[in-house]
Amino acid sequence: MHIVRTDLFYLPNLAYFCLVKDFEEIRIPLEDRYVKQTYRNRCEILLANKVEKLSVPVKGGKKNHRFEAVEIDYAQKWLHVHLRGIQSAYGKAPYFEYLFPDLEGVYKKNRRFLWELNLDLLTICLRFLNIRANLVMEDESGPFIEAMDFRGVLDTKKEGLELEFYHPVPYTQVFGVDFVPNLSIIDLLFCQGPEAKYILDQSVKKKLNNT
Repeated sequence: MHIVRTDLFYLPNLAYFCLVKDFEEIRIPLEDRYVKQTYRNRCEILLANKVEKLSVPVKGGKKNHRFEAVEIDYAQKWLHVHLRGIQSAYGKAPYFEYLFPDLEGVYKKNRRFLWELNLDLLTICLRFLNIRANLVMEDESGPFIEAMDFRGVLDTKKEGLELEFYHPVPYTQVFGVDFVPNLSIIDLLFCQGPEAKYILDQSVKKKLNNT
């Protein structure tokens, strides 16, 4: 089977890409219910003194709220905080000038819905990783397609679960002496550029049955 069904996260971590990188098609159900305090609207980057959590504020996000209807809250000044945070974290990274303009361009679109922002960012990250998976947004009106289902596998409330299939492979980061694993994929892309895909390949702890 060469199709995977996953959640749609905000600048996903390395474990996510270890899961999806060898599939030909990534299907993302829009009718799934939005759950607070998940990777859907947050990621982690490495600053000089700490790991920083970036969170996209949303309107509502009540229980049983469909993910496709969750709107970004631009009344909160998060956009400047995120862009400034990324610049502070990776401005001196070897591949900052290569990647940042594309990311900044996505943010400046001021997407209304969270899924739109996440999809744009995921598309860019897959392209820079040279992962050619086809991204398909699913809705309940379409036919059901058989696929490996990894929804719910990566969960901020189930710390360490991702380590079942992700094995941290150290690479040179901008800050710190000790390697910090499983940050947002942009940490790997800014620091390693064309070598990022190779590091992901080495980071897979167990081979997934996607044949």
